[in-house]
Amino acid sequence: MKPVTARCDSVWSVATIRELARLCGVSPATVSRVFNNPEVVNANTREQVLRTARQIGYQPNESARTLATKKSFMVGLVWDTDHRRPGWRHPFFQEILIGLKTALSGRGYHLLMLATSGDTGGERAEDAYVRAVRRHNLDGVVMIDSGTWDPSLRRLSESGIPCVSLDRPVEGSRATYVTSDNAGGARLAVQHLHERGRRAIATITGPAHTRPGAERLRGYQDELSRLGLPHRPEFVVEGDFYLSGGHAAMRRLLEADDRPDAVFVAGDEMAVGALRAIGEAGLKVPEDIALVGFDDIEVAALVPPGLTTVAQDKAGFGTAAAEAVVSMINGADTPPPRVLPTTLVVRGSSTPPL
Repeated sequence: MKPVTARCDSVWSVATIRELARLCGVSPATVSRVFNNPEVVNANTREQVLRTARQIGYQPNESARTLATKKSFMVGLVWDTDHRRPGWRHPFFQEILIGLKTALSGRGYHLLMLATSGDTGGERAEDAYVRAVRRHNLDGVVMIDSGTWDPSLRRLSESGIPCVSLDRPVEGSRATYVTSDNAGGARLAVQHLHERGRRAIATITGPAHTRPGAERLRGYQDELSRLGLPHRPEFVVEGDFYLSGGHAAMRRLLEADDRPDAVFVAGDEMAVGALRAIGEAGLKVPEDIALVGFDDIEVAALVPPGLTTVAQDKAGFGTAAAEAVVSMINGADTPPPRVLPTTLVVRGSSTPPL
């Protein structure tokens, strides 16, 4: 296609936007809305415009767009990436991040990771993230809870900046959160093990101070009560959501005088560690001990005999967070918290026997 050039002092090159509009059979105003306010454009039209724009190499003038709309089209990501902590390497978080980036990109936004740890420039530590957001002129923020929650995050959620937290409730006039049905997923796991004939069902929990850890334990306990099974303190061992924690917790359960015949593990990484501990003890899964995990990370389908697990909607996390933060950026009311459903994925680690 022959390039078209024209002098223009507006946000877009008029010739380019008109050419794109002509090729798509829409008005230049519609093209502008696709890039500035994509949520108000029909999904099919939006995709057609974006696809054609890629084909002809069309790019909006970001600086001019920012001046015209008073938006940076940048969303910050607050996530503890301290190299001394393993949280950011967890595959569940990585899959959420991919979904978030994809969902924001489809709405015309970029994602900027914020890092203020250890360098506040003499500022009050609790204001570090708020200052970082304002310094970079970010439109909103998504916060991922990887096990820590300090005053700077609380100050950010209460600042009036559009904020969405993942897996942790937040307070603030422009703050909301997205989470999974953790308790419901745990109930599904215990119910499934009971249906497979298991009666001595133990659990390896997540950290008690985290929302997922506490809610999955509650779901486990609620389902035991509903099924009329005893609550045995020695059958509850706290883990940390990681391989080594699951391995150590499973060894503790195996040392009990009365060994469980099934274990609900509140995270797939811990479940993989538990599988190794069971094998090291000369026992088999599922013949001797059945296992059910939580998350449905990629490795769950790969480890023998295949890990039965409670699947979270990882892409849905990213999409829901993007929808919430963009809607607040565009002036909508703060949306209510979003709880995503969980589903049971049955593989070899829980079958047979009956």
